[in-house]
Amino acid sequence: MKPTIYDVAEKAGVSIATVSKVVNNTGRISDKTKRKVTKIMQELEYQPSSLAAALTGKKTFTLGVLVPDIANPFFAEVARALENTSREAGYTIILCSTDYQREREHDYLELLFKKQVDGIIIATDPNDLQMYKTLHKRHMPFLLFTIDHLSSSYHVVTTDDIRGGYLAGSYLLEKGHRKMAMINEKDRPGGRLRLEGFRQSLADSGVTLDNHLVVNSRSKIDEAKEAAQYILNLQEKPTAVFASTDLIAAVFINEARKANISIPNDISVIGFDNTIHAEIVDPGLTTIAQPISELAHYAIHQLLKSVENPDITGSRIMLTPNLIIRESVRDINNENNHN
Repeated sequence: MKPTIYDVAEKAGVSIATVSKVVNNTGRISDKTKRKVTKIMQELEYQPSSLAAALTGKKTFTLGVLVPDIANPFFAEVARALENTSREAGYTIILCSTDYQREREHDYLELLFKKQVDGIIIATDPNDLQMYKTLHKRHMPFLLFTIDHLSSSYHVVTTDDIRGGYLAGSYLLEKGHRKMAMINEKDRPGGRLRLEGFRQSLADSGVTLDNHLVVNSRSKIDEAKEAAQYILNLQEKPTAVFASTDLIAAVFINEARKANISIPNDISVIGFDNTIHAEIVDPGLTTIAQPISELAHYAIHQLLKSVENPDITGSRIMLTPNLIIRESVRDINNENNHN
């Protein structure tokens, strides 16, 4: 059996209240007693109950993190960065992957309430605002991570997705591309904003993005395959494709290889995120990099501010993405000049 607070108190020859004060660092206790109780806790390998602490109004030093799909390398890297930052702050995280399912989202939320986490980082895009209302009702601090509801007054840490989409379009235009397609996560706010920026960059150069060349796909392998095959089977193929995530871009490159279509000689590809996919795919993927470590840093520290002061007004922290150039985009300017 696990040692209890009663075991510690009995062996130390002190009251339960004294042990509790040592655990929570409260009240007046002599240094000698503190050292004695701490030594016995270590000998017994006693771990204070986080739930018991929560029931007495104490922090549990745990944070919940909701992501849509841990199989997506972006969210895997996000989870690692959040965990590293939270550990530095003395917190641990409970990671929940919803697989885009509303029922799982609800179940995990209830689990996090039961675990008495101190706050929740939400990287999933809820189907409605009921989740936020529930969190408010239960006085649970939370923060939206790369989910930017522009009309909301919640705490948000995100990347400037419009800027990222604009960078992608501008780079392809610079390399001579005019007939372009996009595989887009239209169900996520970030995807819609990336499309908006991409369209704007093309429009600023007098280029129109045809609606039939905007294909919807979540960042899941099966859906990305279907989207890739749609574009690869077009009679008049685009010279370049902007994928709203690196996973989608990597799947496109793989499907193109199966169809004997060369990347970038036949079609250029640019991604978004700068995850491990961008580095290991062949050819190396030109992509728009999200500053994952910085996003995690701001998210944890902003959430902890909210934990300390639940009444602080919502804030939006927006970081700037960067273009990372690799080998998946071809410069066709000279070819266009010869034609």
